[in-house]
Order: sequence, then C-alpha cells, then structure tokens
Amino acid sequence: MRGHGLPSYKQITPDLVHRDIPVLLKELEQQFTDLEVTLQSRLDSGAPISWQEVMRPMQRIGERLRWSWGVVSHLNGVCNSPELREAHAAQQPDVVRLGNRLGQSKVLHRALCQLRDQPSEPLNSTRQRILKSELLSMQQRGVGLDEEHQTSFNQASERLAGLSTSFGNHVLDATQQWTLKLTSCDQVQGLPKRALEALAAAAREAGNSEASVDEGPWLVGLDMPRYVPVLTHADDRSLRETVYRAHVSRASQGDLDNAPLIEEILRLRVEQAQRLGYAHWAELSLASKMADDVSAVEGLLEELRVAAYPAAEKELEELKACARRHGAAEADALAPWDVSYWSEKLRRELFDLDQEELRPWFPLPQVLEGLFSLCSRLFDVEIAAADGEAPIWNDDVRFFRVKSSDGTPIAGFYLDPYSRPASKRGGAWMDECLGLSKQADGSLVLPVAYLVCNQTPPVGDTPSLMSFAEVETLFHEFGHGLQHMLTTVEEPEAAGISNVEWDAVELPSQFMENWCLDHATLMGMARHWQTSEPLPEAEFNKLRSSRTFNAGLATLRQVHFALSDLRLHSQWTPELGVTPDELRREIATITTVIAPIPEDQFLCAFGHIFAGGYSAGYYSYKWAEVLSADAFSAFEEVGLDQEDQVRETGARFRDTVLSLGGSRSPAEVFETFRGRPASSEALIRHSGLMTAA
Repeated sequence: MRGHGLPSYKQITPDLVHRDIPVLLKELEQQFTDLEVTLQSRLDSGAPISWQEVMRPMQRIGERLRWSWGVVSHLNGVCNSPELREAHAAQQPDVVRLGNRLGQSKVLHRALCQLRDQPSEPLNSTRQRILKSELLSMQQRGVGLDEEHQTSFNQASERLAGLSTSFGNHVLDATQQWTLKLTSCDQVQGLPKRALEALAAAAREAGNSEASVDEGPWLVGLDMPRYVPVLTHADDRSLRETVYRAHVSRASQGDLDNAPLIEEILRLRVEQAQRLGYAHWAELSLASKMADDVSAVEGLLEELRVAAYPAAEKELEELKACARRHGAAEADALAPWDVSYWSEKLRRELFDLDQEELRPWFPLPQVLEGLFSLCSRLFDVEIAAADGEAPIWNDDVRFFRVKSSDGTPIAGFYLDPYSRPASKRGGAWMDECLGLSKQADGSLVLPVAYLVCNQTPPVGDTPSLMSFAEVETLFHEFGHGLQHMLTTVEEPEAAGISNVEWDAVELPSQFMENWCLDHATLMGMARHWQTSEPLPEAEFNKLRSSRTFNAGLATLRQVHFALSDLRLHSQWTPELGVTPDELRREIATITTVIAPIPEDQFLCAFGHIFAGGYSAGYYSYKWAEVLSADAFSAFEEVGLDQEDQVRETGARFRDTVLSLGGSRSPAEVFETFRGRPASSEALIRHSGLMTAA
C-alpha cells in the first residue's frame, strides 16, 4: 500500500489494512521525527531555511499518508463491507493522531514561519499562498495550544473522526435495511416500465427468482434509483406517503439513530473552535473560505430566500390547481409526498414533457461521447477509453485517459457510474486518486480522478438509460474532475482542487452543468439507443423551456439546507435549550412552504455536514453558483453557436479556472478569466427569479 502508482484495489483486503497501515504510520512518524531534528538544527544555526528543506519532505510524508489512507477510505465508500468498515474504524484514530502530530509540531511551525519571514530565496506568489494556507491549517489544528488544551483538542479530533464515520455508516445501513415488497399491480400504477424493471430486479436479487416487470413482486428501496420514481410517478398516494416517511426518517431510530451523534458532533465542534480562539465552528470554517464572515453568507442566503419565497408560494398554488384539475382529494392540502408527483403532472401539462420518456435518448455510452466531445471542443483535450489498462474495484468501473490534442498524456480517471445499494454509499462525488506532482528526477506523476455516481444500472440487454438529472450529475462531477486533471500547477499543495477555497470549488462543476442545455452539446449526444434517431427538436425545446420550472421551490430547498447548516454551526449550543432538529424546524418557518412532518429527521441523514466536508459550508453551492453562472454567461455573450469564439473562451477558462487551481485566490482567478469581478445577475437570470424578486 505504498507508492505513487494506481492502487491494486482487489488486493487491498481488510486484513491488509489491519497489517500495513500501522507499519506505514510508524514509518511516517519516524521520518517526521527525523525531519524535526534536521529543522531544529537549522533553526538553532540561524541560517535561512529553503523551500526544499521543509516543504518537499512534508509533501512526501503527506502524500504517502494521503495515498494509502485515501485508498482505504475510497473503498469504504464504494465497496463497503462489515470487515472493511471495522478495519477502517480500527485504524482511523491512529491516522488522526499522526495528522495531529504533524499539524501541531512547534518545530515545523517555527520553520514555516522562518520560511515565510526569512526565506533563503524569494518565494513566488504560489508558494507564499501555500505557506499562508499551511500556517492557518496548523493554527486550526492546535499548534498554538498548551499541552493540556492540546491533549483535549486531540481527543476531540479523534472522537469527531469516529463520529463522522459512524454517522455515514448509519445512513448507509438505514438506507439498505428498509425495503417494501409490492405484490399488486394497483400499487405500482403510474410507474414507468424502467422503474418496474429496477424494482423487479431488486426483488430477484432478494430471492424472488420469478419476479417480473408485469407480474411482480416489486421491491422498493430508499436508494435514489428506486426511491425517486416512486415519489415522482406512483399513483398510489399511500405508497408515496409510506416511502417518503421512511426516507425522511432514516437513521433516526434504534441502534442507527444519528440524533445523539449530531448533538455530540456539534458540541465537540464548538468546543474545538473555542479552544482555538474562534467564537464558533462557522467562524473557524469561514477563516479559510472566500466568504468574509457569517453575516456575508447570511446576506447571500437572505437575498436568495427573498427572491425564491414568493416564487415558491406561487409554484405550490400551481401544483394545487393542477391536482384540483385532476380531481385529487388532497388538492387543497398537499403533503410533502405529493410535491414531486404533481410537479411531474404539471410539467407534462405545461411543457408536454415526460422526462421518463426521454431516457432512451440518453444511454450512458452516448452521453459520455457527448461529454468528451464537448471537452475536446472547449478545452482541446482528447479522452479515450483505457479499460483493462488500470486495476479496478468492481467490474462496472471503467478507466479513461486524457490527452492533449497532440497526443501528450495529461491525466486519467475512473468512472464508477451505477448504484450498488448493498455496498456503495449514495450520492455522487469526485475524489483524488493521484495528484499532479514533479518527482525528484524531474518526471511528472499525472493526476488521476475518481468519478462516482449512483445512476440507474443497466437491466438485462438494456444499457443504463439516464434521466436528464443523471446527465446533469455526471457533467457536474466531471467538472470537478477537469479541475483536478487539467491543472498545470506542479506544486502538489496547490494543484487541481488543492488549496482552492471550499466555497469556490463548485465553480467548474456547476459551470459544466450549463452545457447540458446547450443545443450543440445536447443534440450531439441525445440519440435513441435502439434506433439512433436524434432527440426531436421539440423535446429539446421542452427541456429548455422547463429549465426554471419550480425554480423557487428548488432554490428555497437549497437555502433551507444552507441556513440550517450555518446556524447549527454558529448558534447552536447544548445550553440553547432547543435540539438541533427544533432549531432546523424554526428555520423551516421562513425557508419552506410546506412544513416538515413530525417524522422528518432530515438532519439524521445530512451527510454533507456530518460525514463530509461541508460543515458550515453547504452555502458553497450557492456561493459558487454565482461564479459558475457568470462564467457561462461569458460563452453566451460571444454566442454559443460561434465556434471560434467558444473555443477561444474555452481555452481561457481552461488556462485560468481549470489550470491555476489553488495557486491564486479564486477571486483573482475568476477576474483573470472574466476581466471583472463576479456578478450575481447571471444566476438570478438563469434561475428565472428576476421577476419574482
């Protein structure tokens, strides 16, 4: 489990994790101790310290730890098993301990301060920025604490890491454990054939070998490919209610109850922040982000809330009117399990658009072809399949290589596209397998990305037929991948997404989503999987027209998530006298148009902030959307059908946003691309909220 190459995933067993990780950690700790001795000697001599003396050894130690533990964490997310989970949990405290040891070294801190103040040679702007970030990171990891407070800090760090892992495991387990067998055709009325195929396949996997699309039984689950079609299409309102209640109450009961974990996580975070001199966790979090402070974030969210709320109220009334036209008894009192269902009905009425019927035009292989063609057009890169040339962790996983137009290798990436409810956590993400770095001999380690989705898997001879939302998700994650893969920064600490402020990291991903409704891009990839017929122009126009459908409800939903996250991390304490759920429900009075039901324990499955990196940072999606919408408007201004200008603008985007990574501040990178600071006008326009505001 060492080195800079691609991991041999199938050889990384739980036993190997138990055996090798402790050996690695001991070795790295000894290397760091040796480095401290060397640095202390340099400090005692009073001689200036060079970048090579301190940063290069630290990068080598950090990369070996990141590579090895990163592989274990990756497999824990995509090939989860009780044995691997136990091995991960057993080693995690020692990994955290080593991280704290590195982050709290007073010798290293003094050396970095001297490198900043008295370098042996001038530092360029990239290295200055890396150094500033490293020193802030050390400060936030407790380097300035006295021994007593540092001990408490470290114990809390280890506990927080364990709680985060447990939180995610509980959500995964709760999602897996709940199923509902349907045996009557009346129960599945309204569900499209594709959804019935998936439910019948799940029933067969669960032991009902005779399960069929037409006769059932059908097995409903809480993973997105099975859950979403039921909420969207099932005519049986009681079925929608049952499935919805199960979904929003995940991980809130019994042994899997995350509510106690949430309170402990929040309590420990505020204690950690206060130990470091911050008022609360949000202040600590924002110290390393673009946003200045909590009030700046609250200001953006309030601006969006004020624009979205009246639009959402109007949209809800339109859904009620639609239900009334269909004679629905619930029309005057829609419940949360009615919103997706009646939204789909209204979408069909307004735009004559049935998104399920469009799936045959979006088979995964063609969508990839269209995505790769767009990347060639915009960024002058060629992407080719390289299956069989790299080790994989599941037979569904594919590997691709990225080259410049002259054939020079640039990067590679893995694609793990399909849902595997039994062993793979939900959602979609990009992660780093290998980062760009220059070796001692001058050779380059090329970046490799993990791109993970949870879309509808193939059924029988039918390929994965994607919903338009799944197409957007793939483009989104690929945007993250592009920033990782197309970087030209050779300092690993600032290459790709490294050292990019968290509230700017969604810029490339959300930017790529915009191209899903670009005519040339969409029509270039949307062909029927059986007949190769292109998507009818009328259907494309319907997709375009429906772009801002229910934008008020969608925006308000994101504001609700972001504001709940922000206030939990800036206002909640055990002494407040309310539970985190009660605080969230108070926020819901101004951020929802249908109040959460009593069973709604959304926070218990809010992995972004309790098991991911988004604590006090969920607002980043909206913050970065301002940047991404404005970036896409640069292409709109030159004309999306003007090939030469689009290529020229794409090259500028590649050479700034995708290339410069964390070597410069996001605001500076954006201004270099756009020629001016970002404006929120494009986001308001794209969201269709201009008139509502």
